Amino acid sequence: MNIRKTVVFAFVLAVIVPIASFIGCERVQQVAQPTVPQPEGISGEILVGAVYPITGHSSLAGPSVEYGIELAVAEINNSQHSDMKIKLIMEDGQSTVEGAVEAFNKLIHEDKVSVILGPGSSSQVQEAFPIAHQNQVVAISPSSAASGLSAISNFVFRTNLTTNVLIPNGVKVTQEKLGYQRVATLFDNVDLFSQTSDAELKKALTDNGVEILTTESFQTAETDLSAQLTRITALNPDAIFISSTVGDISDILVQGRALGVPSDIPFIVNLTLSRDLVAAAGDAAEGTITFTSWNSIADTPGNQAFVRNYSTKYGMEPNIWAAQFYAAVHILAKGVADAQSTDPKAIAAALAEIRDFDTILGPFSFNDVGDAIYDPIVLIVKGGEFEVFE
Repeated sequence: MNIRKTVVFAFVLAVIVPIASFIGCERVQQVAQPTVPQPEGISGEILVGAVYPITGHSSLAGPSVEYGIELAVAEINNSQHSDMKIKLIMEDGQSTVEGAVEAFNKLIHEDKVSVILGPGSSSQVQEAFPIAHQNQVVAISPSSAASGLSAISNFVFRTNLTTNVLIPNGVKVTQEKLGYQRVATLFDNVDLFSQTSDAELKKALTDNGVEILTTESFQTAETDLSAQLTRITALNPDAIFISSTVGDISDILVQGRALGVPSDIPFIVNLTLSRDLVAAAGDAAEGTITFTSWNSIADTPGNQAFVRNYSTKYGMEPNIWAAQFYAAVHILAKGVADAQSTDPKAIAAALAEIRDFDTILGPFSFNDVGDAIYDPIVLIVKGGEFEVFE
C-alpha cells in the first residue's frame, strides 16, 4: 500500500465555532441543507477516506482495521439493494497525532473526500476532528473513547462507546460480583484516552464506595514498569485497573504477573484488550476483565455472519478493532442512504438522526452530540478466550 504524504496544515482550536448550542435537534438543523443540489437517489461512487495506524506503536491493530473496513465495503458495493458504491482511500495515521493530522489534510485537500473514517485514538481525534469541522467534511471515529470529543463539531461522530458509558457500567457490574474494596489504578499519562479513562475510573470507584490505594502512571511505549507494578503489589489491592493504549497492554500484563501480582488479583482493562493481545500475553492474561463494546459470540444482528465471513476470508477471527470499523462503514452507508446525497452536510444531518439501527454492536443510535448509544459489555479471559463476565 502506498502512503502519500502532504504538508501538515496548522489549525488553531480557538477559531472553532462554539458547539454548546449545536446539540439535539439543532445539530441536525445546522447541517440540514447541502451546499449544492443533489440528484434524486444515490448512484456511482462516494469517496471515503480511512485513517488508521499502519505503522508505529499501535500498528498491531492496523491489519484488523483494514480487514474490517475492506469486508464491509465489499458487502456494500456488492449489495443488490443499492446502487451506492464506496471508493476507499486509506492513509496511515502513523500512531501519532501528527500522522493523523497529515492524513486528514491530504484526504481533504488533495483527494477531496466527503467522509473520513478515523482516526483511531482519542489523542488523534482531538486534533483531527477540528480539521474536519473547518472544512465541513464528515469524520467518524470508530475506536476513540475519551469523553466529549464528538462535541467538537456537528460534522463529527463516534461509533465506539465512550469512557463515561463503559466505565460506570463496568465498575458497577464487577464490584457487585467481585466485592473489591481496595484497588489500584495504572495509566498512561501521555495518552488522552488513558487520562480520561483513569479519571472516570476514580469517579466511578469512589461513587461505589471503593478505596483507591494508589495511582501509578507511565508513558506510552515505556518498556519497564517494574517500579510502578512493585509498588502496587506491595499494597495488596483487590484489583488493578489499567488505562492504556493498545501497544502497551500485553507487556503490562506479562510484567505484572512476572513481578508477583497474584492470579487472584484481577487486572481490569478499559476497552483496549483484544484477542490478539490476550494471545500475546499468554497465561498472564488469564482472568483479566475488560469493559468493552463488542462480543464475538453475541447474537446481535449480523454478528455471527460477520465473524464467519471474516474468519473465512482472512483466516483468523475478528477482534474488537475489526468489528468497530466494520460496523462504522455500515453506519456510514446508512447515513448516506438516508441522506440520498453525497454532500457532507446532508450526510451529517442524516447520521445525527440514526436511531435503533441494527448493527453487529446491537441496536445503534447517535445521541445529541454524536456519540454512540448501545449496550456496553463486560468480558473476562478464561482459557485464553473471552467470555461474558457473569
